[in-house]
Amino acid sequence: MASEDDAVKNAMIVDARARNISHNVRCTECGSQSIEDSQADIAILLRKLIRDEIRDGKSDKQIYKKLEDDFGETVLYTPKFDMQTAALWLSPVLIGAVAAGGWVYKKHKQKTNVHIMALDLVRGVSLTPKEKETMLDILTPPPSQGARTPFWWRR
Repeated sequence: MASEDDAVKNAMIVDARARNISHNVRCTECGSQSIEDSQADIAILLRKLIRDEIRDGKSDKQIYKKLEDDFGETVLYTPKFDMQTAALWLSPVLIGAVAAGGWVYKKHKQKTNVHIMALDLVRGVSLTPKEKETMLDILTPPPSQGARTPFWWRR
């Protein structure tokens, strides 16, 4: 009875490990499905290969390495981070940084453009020194509240 329980436990462990690995391996025929979800012939063979490797005592890393060696890095859903894939991994961060920088620059320009245009209009009008001083006080943008203006925005 104990040996039957051990055999059932081992079968369940093999099955759980095989399913875990199969979810992380792309079907080479379908491309968009894992071999766990695919019913293609190659997926069925790969699932059997994974179970055989587990029964032979291989670790998950060794199985992933074998699959990568046999089918290439694209068979894995989680590619390694190296110089070839750095652009792929870092492109969302770079795009987000450029978008945020553009948004900040646009907001800054919106805040200062009105004041600059108004000051340019006042410069062409003949006013007394007292009127000019009053207009400049009114049209000059107020300093930031608590935050210093970054050096690249100062004029």
